[in-house]
Amino acid sequence: MKLPAALSWTTHGDGKVIAPGAVVGPGERLSWPRTIGIGAQHVLAMAGATLLVPAITGFPPGTTLLFSGIGTMLFLLLTRGRVPSYLGSSFAFISPILATQQQYGMAGALGGIVIAGVVLFLIGLIVQRSGTRWIEVLMPPVVTGTIVALIGLNLAPIAGANFTAGPVEAVVTLGIVLITAVLFRGILGRLSILAGVVAGYVVGALRGQINYENLGGTQFGDYAWIGLPEFHTPTFHVATIGIFLPVVLVLIAENIGHVKTVAQMTGENLDSSAGRALMADGLATTLAGSAGGSGTTTYGENIGVMASTRVYSTAAYWVAGLTAMLLAFSPKVGAVITAIPIGVLGGAGVVLYGMIGVIGTRIWIDNKVSFGSSANLMTAAVALVIAIANLTWAPGNLEFGGIALGTAAALIVYHGMTAIGKWRGTLDAAAVETAEGEVPLSTAIELGAPDQIDAMVAKKKPQR
Repeated sequence: MKLPAALSWTTHGDGKVIAPGAVVGPGERLSWPRTIGIGAQHVLAMAGATLLVPAITGFPPGTTLLFSGIGTMLFLLLTRGRVPSYLGSSFAFISPILATQQQYGMAGALGGIVIAGVVLFLIGLIVQRSGTRWIEVLMPPVVTGTIVALIGLNLAPIAGANFTAGPVEAVVTLGIVLITAVLFRGILGRLSILAGVVAGYVVGALRGQINYENLGGTQFGDYAWIGLPEFHTPTFHVATIGIFLPVVLVLIAENIGHVKTVAQMTGENLDSSAGRALMADGLATTLAGSAGGSGTTTYGENIGVMASTRVYSTAAYWVAGLTAMLLAFSPKVGAVITAIPIGVLGGAGVVLYGMIGVIGTRIWIDNKVSFGSSANLMTAAVALVIAIANLTWAPGNLEFGGIALGTAAALIVYHGMTAIGKWRGTLDAAAVETAEGEVPLSTAIELGAPDQIDAMVAKKKPQR
């Protein structure tokens, strides 16, 4: 019986070695032992942030972990194994959850999560049926690169705070990651982040940074090896709709940014999967909210893992999803993960978040985005500072942070300046050009830059 595409992979080379400059694509895999190791690294990369959301909101962590694993596997199925991604807890839900809980409790907050998930699924369905041309128009490379970069740079203060809280563990973790990445070849080099986290964890344990007598208010020995997560049912209130709907905009930006980033890193055009990605995240969020879990989103931390390993195999994400589900049914193992010293998260975060920022700039470079254009320059400048400074806007009970505002700024600034430039006829005077000093003819025509069009046409005429 032939397996569906989402569950079928070809072996990359000999399954052991990745040639210089090569990558393991979504439809490929390394040997299963290596794939399992990389999948475990994905679990560690997402665990801290995924479990932090329920820690802040009071949601059951085991349930959140369970539905992150289920959501990841649904994502892989709906995207037909083309888009490698882990769906972890979305920080965008924290403020709406806390605001809703004050009046309607956990059940009311879960209802808001379900509503957001349903809306996101419907938007994904529309995108999938209407085509993806709007993505290219709405999010050209300068905007896409800016959004990806600002997501990583916005997380930098979190890495900094974690680093400062446990500097010894952070330095050990960061040092082992860097040394392992260049000291070893093959699988050990690919698992540098996992090696760093394990080393930092051991150092933290030896230094007494882990209180096994009080892990979540319970002694480590009292946690059972096997047990069911807590499940809760949602209630629905009209007042929560306006609180949770703005989160959908953030999820759209994160999902589209993830698809664009993976496409850039793998060299594959994945725009046709954008609608499916939105549908999958919407379905995963809906299921999570229906039973007591946090809303989900594609995870930037795991992009960093892919960038460091050059392994984009969806097989590794199946391993990660299944592992998360198994851990959700083991309170004791979950307690061990929860006990990761904060300094370890800081050391790993410096690498992972930094990689996300650099990937954004790579999108600019690979697409020859010119910052001689005022529209391009202002788009990146304004959005990045908003995200790095983590400027916030709090209308009523809502709060939009640096990622949401930076994303909105990138879209508004680029399209606003471009529209004004076309209207005033000044767009061609804004030096809309590539890094080589000339604008592609197709781009000049699309932007309506007559001077560049005339110059390009004249240049292409044969000389007599």
